[in-house]
Amino acid sequence: MKKLKIVIITGLSGSGKSIALAAFEDAGFYCVDNMPVQLLPKFLELPLKTDTDIKGLSFVMDLREKGFLTGYPGVFEELRQKGYRFDIIFLEAEQAVLIKRYSQTRRTHPLAQDRPLIDSIREEKRLLEPLRAIASTIIDTSEYNVHDLKSTIFKIAQQSVVTTVMRVEIISFGFKHGNPREADMVMDVRFLDNPFFIPPLQALDGRDGHVRDFVLSNPVSQEFLGKFFELIDFLMPLYEKEGKAYLTIAVGCTGGRHRSVVMADALYTHISRPGRPTYLTHRDVDLKS
Repeated sequence: MKKLKIVIITGLSGSGKSIALAAFEDAGFYCVDNMPVQLLPKFLELPLKTDTDIKGLSFVMDLREKGFLTGYPGVFEELRQKGYRFDIIFLEAEQAVLIKRYSQTRRTHPLAQDRPLIDSIREEKRLLEPLRAIASTIIDTSEYNVHDLKSTIFKIAQQSVVTTVMRVEIISFGFKHGNPREADMVMDVRFLDNPFFIPPLQALDGRDGHVRDFVLSNPVSQEFLGKFFELIDFLMPLYEKEGKAYLTIAVGCTGGRHRSVVMADALYTHISRPGRPTYLTHRDVDLKS
């Protein structure tokens, strides 16, 4: 397994470690949550075939395991002595954010016992400070939503492995709900006629055939798509030549329910092909306000 990339995800409880692990899984990593640190050396000795589609190994390790704090220094040093190379990603968030997340999920902090939540958070931060000091990457997730964090971690995962094909993610969104922070390129399609002001179409969204026909029947839409596709076709080989592993293209309208959805669908159809990892997300399509 020494040829596989090894990533250890750790950090404060409530900072998004489960989301980070899911992102690594989406990137093709073999993932294990709450991995006992003492079992890690034995796990790495298992005869896992390296000629499969597995891009690497990712493990979440934290204070849920009672022996983690005392065990990780010796285990990590043992692995380094054996020639293993691994990255440590440490996730954290502001105290107020962690308290809010715990109140929303109603989960119990691993250090809760009989102490208040705020004391548990402070104690965990203190206990994990030595581990934070040796982390390869530290990410403050305070201002990240689920999609932002997953996209950010996915990019890190992609940079961790050698890939010859750039992955493309297309996102439709509404400007009124905020720009996608992970976007490499943002295209504003608010200049197109808005189906929202057509009473029979208002309650529908861009996935509906009637809305799609309305948007695409506009000659301006067709001219725009031709020029937009030409730009994308020009840029993508240049990005790949540069070594870019992941490209996020965001298409936005006012609410993210009509025009941007139709245009994002059209771009996805144009870009996706066999061998091209292409993903489509309609971020705000189900939001009503």
